[in-house]
Amino acid sequence: METEVRDLFQYRNLKVYQNARSYVKVINSLLEKFPEDDMLANQLRRSSYSVPSKIAEGSGRVSHKQKQKFIESAYGCLMESLCQLEIAQDFGYIEESDMAEVEQIASEIAKMLSGWIKKLTQTDQYYNPYSMNDIKN
Repeated sequence: METEVRDLFQYRNLKVYQNARSYVKVINSLLEKFPEDDMLANQLRRSSYSVPSKIAEGSGRVSHKQKQKFIESAYGCLMESLCQLEIAQDFGYIEESDMAEVEQIASEIAKMLSGWIKKLTQTDQYYNPYSMNDIKN
């Protein structure tokens, strides 16, 4: 029974999803440096949380167009959160070293999402990301 439940949630096995969760954890630790009730912090929290959420939702879609829509949205949320981090750095909320760490993780996620999107646009048949070992860059 436990194996059957795990099989329903295969998105958890995606490296890009796992990296996106790590990204959220790093963002959360950075948010502790922001002023209390800061609007930028709230927006950054929402955009970063959306990255793994949209990956999970997109992976559950059967239609290529629907899947691509959510994966592209995850990519957009990643870019939005990076922009917000740059603004936070401008305000002195985060250090350059923190930004470098976040950018490294975000770069890996962006490469994986771009590869997935590219694969989705190149094929007309059902695409299963769990069987695609070539999406690493």
